[in-house]
Amino acid sequence: QLQLVESGGGLVQPGGSLRLSCAASGSTVVSLPFYAVAWFRQAPGKEREGISCSSSGGRTNYADSVDGRFTISRDNAKNTVYLQMNSLKPEDTAVYYCAVGYYTDSLKCQFLRREYEYWGQGTQVTVSS
Repeated sequence: QLQLVESGGGLVQPGGSLRLSCAASGSTVVSLPFYAVAWFRQAPGKEREGISCSSSGGRTNYADSVDGRFTISRDNAKNTVYLQMNSLKPEDTAVYYCAVGYYTDSLKCQFLRREYEYWGQGTQVTVSS
């Protein structure tokens, strides 16, 4: 069973930056380089939304709300996925989750929760002065 552990969340002032990490471990079957990875977030009282994903072939997608400010990357040798978040805004406050799912198309990844089989426990990001 693949396990995902997020870290790097915290309290940051508006305009600041954070880098979230998601470390994958525990599976001899799921190999991260062959899977799509995504970051979702859930603010209080709101639905969980996808904000960034990286296909196994390296194509990336971003939600409009974070495009140009957030960058997803992965280090397959370390089985780790990152989310660099810059120019943070109060509306970015949420619990951030990483997720892993399989797409037969190596250039495809989407923000559909049902397409991601493995999830981390989440890390809190609070943007406030």
